[in-house]
Amino acid sequence: MIAIASDTAGLGLKADIIGLLGELGVEYKDLGVYGTDPPGADYPDYGQKAARAVLSGECDRGVIICGTGVGISIAANRFPGIRAALCGDVFTAKACRQHNDANILALGARVVGPGLAREITSAFLGTPFSGEERHARRVKKIEVNADDR
Repeated sequence: MIAIASDTAGLGLKADIIGLLGELGVEYKDLGVYGTDPPGADYPDYGQKAARAVLSGECDRGVIICGTGVGISIAANRFPGIRAALCGDVFTAKACRQHNDANILALGARVVGPGLAREITSAFLGTPFSGEERHARRVKKIEVNADDR
């Protein structure tokens, strides 16, 4: 199950990605926004909703979208255990899965068009974590609390 969420700037691209998920037969949970002008549609709220859904195990991974992808990815990455990666190309989408075991994809609706966003999302969802020792070691270092270093 994939968590998907956006602010109002990402609403149109979110609809495109939901269409892709349907075509791929991938189950998803739409965490909002649902309209173009809901009150309180701030990107941190939706990045956090997706992060909580992934951390709880309700969803395996997530896709989050705001205007640039930056703010919503920062909001999601505040949660220990979340590795949200902002991707603007297919190579990065594959590499963040293979090397970093990224569990949330962030997209910028004002940065990538729907065609490229679909390719990025497909690459992210279709690429497994390599599990290679060097990558697993590095992911473990990411997960260490900064106070423990």
